[in-house]
Amino acid sequence: MDIRIGLGIDFHRFAPERDLVLGGVVIPHSLGLDGHSDADVLLHAIGDALLGAAALGDIGHHFPVGDPAYAGISSLELLRRTVALLAAAGYAPSQVDAVVVAERPALAPYVPTMQARIAAALGVEISAVSVKATTPERMGALGRGEGIGAWAVALIRASSAGSDFHLQGRPPR
Repeated sequence: MDIRIGLGIDFHRFAPERDLVLGGVVIPHSLGLDGHSDADVLLHAIGDALLGAAALGDIGHHFPVGDPAYAGISSLELLRRTVALLAAAGYAPSQVDAVVVAERPALAPYVPTMQARIAAALGVEISAVSVKATTPERMGALGRGEGIGAWAVALIRASSAGSDFHLQGRPPR
């Protein structure tokens, strides 16, 4: 069985007058994150991990910041489109493990909803999605509350739904 693993990392600065969206959930907070889309740092890290596992580049390549089509777009929609890119290359998500690093706000109450929304976008069971939150203990830019970071690891598997490039010994495009 063809299985692959990918790593995704993303960071966004805080910005005024924006909703704080993490894992597809609007979190009550005085600041949101700066970005072209909804700036969901968690979903961006997961998307990069999935694309990396399939050697398909990154979300910046597929959903460029300068493209007005992606201005303000929900990162859940970008994640669904990422799953479609994987399917076209012959892969499907299997499991995701992610961590959000933020000094504030407290995220634990929102984690179950994040997991459910991510699982739905990926087409996997909730038990295949792990989301954790930690604080940088006031160290560095994240510790000073300048923004939020996220790391994700994704496991993908070959799928009969997509192309068969991987089965012919050629990397998926």
